[in-house]
Amino acid sequence: MDIISIIFTILGLALFETINSVDNAVINASVLSKVSERAKRWFLLYGLLIAVFMVRGLLPILIVWAANPAIGPVGAFFSTFSDDPSVIAAIEQSSPMLLAGGGVFLIFLFLHWLFLEPKKFGLPGEEFLAGQGVWFFAIVSVLLAIITWFAIQISPMMAFGAVVGSTAFFITHGFKQNAEAAEQKLLHGEGHTAMSDWSKIMYLEVIDATFSIDGVIGAFAFTLSVPLILIGSGLGAFIVREVTIHNIENVKKYAYLKNGAMYSVFFLGIVMLLDAFAVHVPAYVSPLITFAIIGFFFWKSHMHMKMQAQGAMA
Repeated sequence: MDIISIIFTILGLALFETINSVDNAVINASVLSKVSERAKRWFLLYGLLIAVFMVRGLLPILIVWAANPAIGPVGAFFSTFSDDPSVIAAIEQSSPMLLAGGGVFLIFLFLHWLFLEPKKFGLPGEEFLAGQGVWFFAIVSVLLAIITWFAIQISPMMAFGAVVGSTAFFITHGFKQNAEAAEQKLLHGEGHTAMSDWSKIMYLEVIDATFSIDGVIGAFAFTLSVPLILIGSGLGAFIVREVTIHNIENVKKYAYLKNGAMYSVFFLGIVMLLDAFAVHVPAYVSPLITFAIIGFFFWKSHMHMKMQAQGAMA
């Protein structure tokens, strides 16, 4: 990759991480409003190091290592910059399995949001589909069967990767539901009234780790380079922490940012599946899609705010 592609990829990763974490940032800000200034500063500085290096840094390495056990954890981190032909061959051989799993995970994540999760409807048809939630499990089951059927014609490991992506979605979805419930209890003080400020901060770090999985898997649609994922996602995590502390009330006004994040997830999942099936997608496509989709929903949110302001003045 040339320097322009690297910068474009990092900026795309940072934007995706930022928008994908907005919902969690809103809850975090509400909890942090009830803790001391010292605890807030700790969350911004040391909590950021935990979020970047122990979660968004470690998880991509573990994913690449799991797909390529022979190269080891150090090899997984430096694989992109390695000149060792065996390492390069191992990464190339395992990439369809990794990309198929990530693509299935992201598409399932989008479909779950589209059919089952509460949302502010931003596009025609969303309200209708939200009323058809009973079809979600049928649709993802059929979709998995189709993807697995075509994948197994190419490689049994690629088909296995698609199944692992589905399994990972349902496992992490369960964890996320528990994390969401825990956040609400923490926010409303249910069972946590006796918790100290530092206990609340550490609790938020654990919850943040659960919600970071989506962003880490989505990052592989941008690049298989773990160092670039670490830089881009780390930059996004820093922006989210700053917004959480200083500017969350303005962010709340942008009603359709979540829609932008989820449509980005959908298209990144498609990119990963296309790459898995050896359909070449240029490196600039994923960042470009992310900027375009999030830019559209940012504009839509801005217009919504403008209409609300005009209505209030009328």
